[in-house]
Amino acid sequence: MAATKNGNANNAGSGFISVRVVSRRLVRASDSSMEPHVATFSNLDLLNDNIQLFIACVYKRPRRPTGAGEGDYYKAVCAAFEAHLPSYLNYMFPLAGRIIHNPTSGLPELHCRNQGAELVLAEAGAAELWAVDWSRPNESLKKIPLPFAQELPLSVQLVSFACGGFAVVWGVHHLVGDGSFGAMLVNTWSELVRTGAIGAARIPTHDRSLSFFRPRDPPSYGAAVDGMFRRWDSAGAGHVNALTAEESFTRRLYFVHERDIARLRRMASAAAGGRRATTRAEALSAYLWKLLAGVVASSARLLSEAAAGEKRCRMLWFVDGRPRLTSSPDQVRHALRNYAGNVTSYVLAEASAATVLSKSLAEVAAMARDAITAPNYDELYQDMVDWVELHKPASFVETPAVGLGSPTLAQTVWASYRIHTDFGFGHAALAVPLDAKEGGLCSGHLYVSSSSPGTGDRSWVVNACIWPRLAAALESDREKVFQPLAAEHLGLTCSGGADYLRQDAERPRL
Repeated sequence: MAATKNGNANNAGSGFISVRVVSRRLVRASDSSMEPHVATFSNLDLLNDNIQLFIACVYKRPRRPTGAGEGDYYKAVCAAFEAHLPSYLNYMFPLAGRIIHNPTSGLPELHCRNQGAELVLAEAGAAELWAVDWSRPNESLKKIPLPFAQELPLSVQLVSFACGGFAVVWGVHHLVGDGSFGAMLVNTWSELVRTGAIGAARIPTHDRSLSFFRPRDPPSYGAAVDGMFRRWDSAGAGHVNALTAEESFTRRLYFVHERDIARLRRMASAAAGGRRATTRAEALSAYLWKLLAGVVASSARLLSEAAAGEKRCRMLWFVDGRPRLTSSPDQVRHALRNYAGNVTSYVLAEASAATVLSKSLAEVAAMARDAITAPNYDELYQDMVDWVELHKPASFVETPAVGLGSPTLAQTVWASYRIHTDFGFGHAALAVPLDAKEGGLCSGHLYVSSSSPGTGDRSWVVNACIWPRLAAALESDREKVFQPLAAEHLGLTCSGGADYLRQDAERPRL
């Protein structure tokens, strides 16, 4: 496990943060009794080929022990990973393997022979967390993760900052897991370091041979699933979207205060009758859908106008199937609870911009709720498994993302997972999922995460890749629900220890 020196830096674009790699090494699982094997990816895994995901956790400087120097924090963080990562990989043994394409089948396989996960030590030069413009992720958050080899399932990256803060980045290949799996990585790591073990009820399951993942004989699927995905053309041929044709995407990080979420939820729950109260996510979806409809209604050019004679827009929600399967056998549902893999689908809702604008927030929230709760997820997932069985090998993409038809805004609500980021150095000030894609798709996407996870704060941080006109609508809206993320929101002050500031200025209310 000798370290290798590397002078490469992640200097894409201009900005304050410039990460320099100090060393890269391979860390192997410590249990030598682990049997080498080759794991076959499930058909649901294969929907996520050639994508790298990152969970970026940013920590402010811990309180300084007596006599401790600035560099001691980072040394202690590195020492924690060097000490515990080998035993952690005993629980996550496939992550110490390699992703290899089988030349006969044309499909990727996971060769689990304890080749080692990557551990990267890096430094961000003179960057100080409190001085970074966090609202512009291309100049801040996205400059922290480092690219890693496509055959690696896991790259753990530890980045030090001049202010004494640090970042822990969990880089995973999307083939090995989804957003739920990313949350599992952070949570089980924190538990292992703090307690010495992962509790029996939370030990990850890596078994991809479950009946849930098997296609029927013969495979079959309905028309709805047949339209969900298409083969991915990496060159982007034919991917044209009405709004994208006029403007490129912009990336933003926003802060959404818990009081504003609660206010939206109260409004979206009005006139609910005997139905359950609107969730926080549904309320935010309704707010976003109405803003998107306003942007679409004012657009000068829309492909959908020619096709349907009216301006339309779509909302898309990525859905974790683990808690939504009701007809599967008990043993399958139990195994999926801690399953380390991909169990994600999506649902889509479309309406005319005029219809969305004419409805109340409560009515639009009901539209979102109905779209998410309507599918029979057991049938949906089985159809997806069968569809991939008949279309592999190939790379796939969600059909709404290619930009044909109405503009689509997608959401991944990572805030639905309880994230525990404290592995001995306090809770992370920021923990958000990122992807390595740099454009090419034509739908907007929002990653909604908890602010200051583990502290009880119910505010959200939203990582957005959206059209500039939608960003302008969010930022100019009189309610100011979406505030550009600032260091003060995260508690990243010059002193490193002060509570973050709340911006409580009076503003118009709904």
